[in-house]
Amino acid sequence: MESLYDELKAKALRIRRNIVNMIYLASSGHPGGALSITDILTTLYFTEMSIDPLNPKDENRDRFVLSKGHASAALYATLAERGFIKNEDLLGFRKIDSNLQGHPDMNKIPGVDMTTGSLGQGLSAANGMALAGKLDNKSYRVYCVLGDGEIEEGQVWEAAMTASHYKLDNLCVIVDNNNLQIDGTVDKVMSPYPIVDKFESFGFNVIQIDGHDYKQIIEAFEEAKKVTGKPTAIIAKTIKGKGVSYMENQASWHGKAPNEQELAQAMQELI
Repeated sequence: MESLYDELKAKALRIRRNIVNMIYLASSGHPGGALSITDILTTLYFTEMSIDPLNPKDENRDRFVLSKGHASAALYATLAERGFIKNEDLLGFRKIDSNLQGHPDMNKIPGVDMTTGSLGQGLSAANGMALAGKLDNKSYRVYCVLGDGEIEEGQVWEAAMTASHYKLDNLCVIVDNNNLQIDGTVDKVMSPYPIVDKFESFGFNVIQIDGHDYKQIIEAFEEAKKVTGKPTAIIAKTIKGKGVSYMENQASWHGKAPNEQELAQAMQELI
């Protein structure tokens, strides 16, 4: 297993470098929340999800919904690493003539299962995919990443109630609990805590993990697959800006691009 963890770490480093470089080249983007979910996306795309870059619309594939769509740089860089898009495509991130918009578009990018960006709405879409799978007797699973600031949105809890009501045990929600949003710490802006208790009260199986520990991430996904009759929520404690020292745990890096000097420092640290 150690070799697997080393492999995932190496992939995540490449993905993080691409994230920072993409945002630098675009002079805009959301590095903090993209870097905090990198290890989760790396694990999903390289160990957990049944997907095929050569057949991105396979009706039996597992689905992924990035509800916090502003963290698109993480998704694009992961899709490139997995072979859904070309690495050179990343250079056009957020450019006017590029398919890689600031928020992911399912109609333009292979491997993107849902267009997202309006916060709070991704779980509702994921519910629909999971319910369709149940109705069609499909075995695919649906994964949905939510931000901890995002779960201040009421629609998230309507969707959580729906997921529980329909016993969507093929649905796995991952909350990126980095405790920061654009205006500061989530507990001071509009506290969603206790997150674990809330999801449990809505009928979810809940798992708490370190969102940067590959062993814990893999074990959580494996546990989720064994749960029947209810959806699972993984509350992943993460570090906003993970891997870049001056970005870590800084709300100011929610939505801004590094300059040339900051880019150079980040690349030195992400080795």
